[in-house]
Amino acid sequence: MRSHYCGQINETLLEQTVQLCGWAHRRRDHGGVIFIDLRDREGLVQIVIDPDTAAAFATAERVRNESVLGVRGRVRPRPPGTENPNLASGAVEVLAQELEILNRAEPLPFQLDDEDVSEEIRLRYRYLDLRRPEMQQRLRLRTRIVQVLRRFLDEHGFLDIETPMLTKATPEGARDYLVPSRTHPGSFFALPQSPQLFKQLLMIGGMDRYYQVVRCFRDEDLRADRQPEFTQLDIETSFMDEQQITGLMEAMIRALFQEVLEVDLPNPFPRLDYADAMLRYGSDKPDLRIPLELIEVADLVREVDFQVFAGPARDPQGRVAALRAPGGGRLSRKEIDNYAELVGRYGAKGLAYIKVNDIARGRDGLQSPVIKFLHDAVLYPLLERCGARNNDLIFFGADSAKIVNDSLGMLRLRLGQDLNLIQGDWAALWVVNFPMFEWDEAASRWNALHHPFTSPRVDSLEQLRQSPASCLSRAYDMVLNGTEVGGGSIRIHRAELQSAVFELLGIGPDEAQAKFGFLLEALKYGCPPHGGLAFGLDRLVMLMAGARSIREVMAFPKTQTAACLLTQAPAPVTEIQLRDLNIRLRRTP
Repeated sequence: MRSHYCGQINETLLEQTVQLCGWAHRRRDHGGVIFIDLRDREGLVQIVIDPDTAAAFATAERVRNESVLGVRGRVRPRPPGTENPNLASGAVEVLAQELEILNRAEPLPFQLDDEDVSEEIRLRYRYLDLRRPEMQQRLRLRTRIVQVLRRFLDEHGFLDIETPMLTKATPEGARDYLVPSRTHPGSFFALPQSPQLFKQLLMIGGMDRYYQVVRCFRDEDLRADRQPEFTQLDIETSFMDEQQITGLMEAMIRALFQEVLEVDLPNPFPRLDYADAMLRYGSDKPDLRIPLELIEVADLVREVDFQVFAGPARDPQGRVAALRAPGGGRLSRKEIDNYAELVGRYGAKGLAYIKVNDIARGRDGLQSPVIKFLHDAVLYPLLERCGARNNDLIFFGADSAKIVNDSLGMLRLRLGQDLNLIQGDWAALWVVNFPMFEWDEAASRWNALHHPFTSPRVDSLEQLRQSPASCLSRAYDMVLNGTEVGGGSIRIHRAELQSAVFELLGIGPDEAQAKFGFLLEALKYGCPPHGGLAFGLDRLVMLMAGARSIREVMAFPKTQTAACLLTQAPAPVTEIQLRDLNIRLRRTP
């Protein structure tokens, strides 16, 4: 039916007869001559139908936009002055000899070139939304990215191995999607949150280097970079340490950016300790394109009478930090109030600030509701530490370290955007030396910061048990433009160390055996040292495509309530299906 794609028609095919198929992008009747812009995956070409070909002309008069057409015709130059330099086919056109309507389109629920269509409508008619050039370009980009990543891993000796979709529920940080078993009444499979345990078993099985482009499932609250089902590039390797794994992976990402975007990322990527990242940026995934840093000022305000500052400054778990916004003095009170509302979403009880109008005038050159509580011996050293200049605005956070980090970290990102402070297009880094555990006050227990299979950086089990609070992990995250695109670790490869970690996490021997018995047993039979990481493929494509959400780079995404508007899933099932699965729904009166 087709000899060429529309986007392939150019001067090299002059005077040749071609057969094309595609959609009627636009039809124009110019007083006796009909023009149709024919569109397919590769682009547009102009079709000309004149009255000399009576059958084709009669068909062209009945063509509606988005109808599917078949065209046979001769390639000829466009008349001088009518060329379109924006099209690959813009110097030529196809004079139709035959035209067939393969499928007539009804009026569309929205116009493909309408930029104001709601996301709800776009997802409801996703098959139409996918016809838009932006969506086709993004999915083509996604395909190319996956091809480059696969080729790199293939060339470096990695084996592409599939792991099960129906597996056992294990605690990995989010709720599982459960699948009832018909053949084992009352029992359930779980869809994998990641192939974590299986890829470790592959290392025990001697596969040495594994990768997989794999679908993962997590039942968690959604946001712009989360979906209930998403795609990972999952990687594991034996007999390599952190430096070797991260070095190889950043070489892969550098090769990807060079080949696909012609962008040179730094070699090597900078590395930042988790503690430094939190201290300087309030985030373990800092966007280094924004030249703003949190400034510790607790030592300066510890003895002031202003308890909003002094209380957290004296609290071992508290923090008082400043954030200087250069040029922020032009912000209005309403804009400052909006920032206060922003940090309030992250637990901050308020947002203190000092507006620097003229630093040479001392207090008279400052505007602030808090400087009356700060005597000169505190105020001027504080301004000096912040590097205050005229027309600056200095914000303060004072609360628990977590609240200060979360709120000022988010404020830093917003100021970077609002004040046009972002420098450069790309900033990549590794964040390393994460804490192994974090204390859960509500549950009075330790939790694994990454996952319970991450190896702690300890020399002995005794060291692990005596000081879990100070224990670091052998984990590493790759961050790109403030988004975590990949994370991994060196894994635990000795059964006794894995059992000790489970014990610290409050997972007793019986529970560990019930949930992870197959892994604990496998670790006894010659498990090699191993480690790996997983890249969030959707996030990576989102960044490289310049999209705002991973929904924009997925063919059929869910909404933020984990629903598919296209298929109306999730949906009720029949009583017969439930009965086959031995499930009875409790009826409410």
